Amino acid sequence: MTLRFKLCLALSAALLASTAEAASARAPEALSPLLNAIGERLALGDQVALSKWDSHKPVEDRQREREVIAAAVAQAPAYKLSGETVEAFFAAQIEANKMVQYINLSDWALEGKAPDLPRPDLVGEIRPQLDRLQKRLLQQLADFTPYRTDPQCPQWLARATHHNKQHPVHRLALIRATGELCISPKS
Repeated sequence: MTLRFKLCLALSAALLASTAEAASARAPEALSPLLNAIGERLALGDQVALSKWDSHKPVEDRQREREVIAAAVAQAPAYKLSGETVEAFFAAQIEANKMVQYINLSDWALEGKAPDLPRPDLVGEIRPQLDRLQKRLLQQLADFTPYRTDPQCPQWLARATHHNKQHPVHRLALIRATGELCISPKS
């Protein structure tokens, strides 16, 4: 074998290895719809914040949080999900949504006013949207569940959240909302 042939063979092997590695790092199709639904839920946080700005109600609403989580946990078996998984997932969604609200309220307090946008009714319009979105989130969580233990899962999420073109507030909240989505193998 000539040196040139050995070099070509080595380069080809390296190229094939890097191509295989890149292909294995590709996120499963189930991730994108889940992240989109989480993003929709976070976008509703802006509307919730407007409602709370106008009503002077606190961001914390523990009773509502308990109701949302209990309703999701009750639906978990229909999606072949454990109650514990669903409880942790929706607690993270709620925490992320509150981040959006707190940041918006702080920004608006600094400016002395909230944006001049339409104000949908929290109870009559926004919460029903959140409730409908909950079913999609459950289905998409179920679809993504087989990939949660994949060693590439944290990289998929990091890539998806860092290349996200959303407003920085929503990007940060998306990172929080997906913080426990991947499951590391127990040592």
